[in-house]
Amino acid sequence: MRDATSFDEFYRSTARRMLRYGYAVVGDYTEAQDLVQEAYARAWRQWGRLTTHPAPEAWLRLVIARLATDRWRRLTGWRTALSRTGPPGVVAPPNEDSVLLVAALRQLPANQRQALALHYLFDMSVEDIARETDVATGTVKSWLSRGRTRLAALLPDLDTQRLEATDVA
Repeated sequence: MRDATSFDEFYRSTARRMLRYGYAVVGDYTEAQDLVQEAYARAWRQWGRLTTHPAPEAWLRLVIARLATDRWRRLTGWRTALSRTGPPGVVAPPNEDSVLLVAALRQLPANQRQALALHYLFDMSVEDIARETDVATGTVKSWLSRGRTRLAALLPDLDTQRLEATDVA
């Protein structure tokens, strides 16, 4: 059985050292935080057995080192793939209409944004959206209507043809 109090004490007494160790191993502070967090999550899952381990801190260091090695292997794989395919192409910045549309969409409630996205980006019918979101078709119609009305109010200078041609990728 896991004892949360003893684990908390172990964490408080070792966390700073483990983070410094992780940083020394990988050379990136945020990556070290991720590795140490994962190591403590694994320690918690094994805490019943780890409490009887002769050196639980050494076990934790070993886990961090192995996670760092796994990270290095993954990055090597990415580097190999990148060397074969070359760097990704240059992506053009979004046009002004896209920026305005995204800003307006962020002001809508999530259900209205979802309904509008499913309807306009995936060409889904009201019935399909209702089935996917598990609501009545009348609710979807309401979301679409309210979302369109709110977008029209938020984007008064953007005509419908320009709005439909806007690529929000």
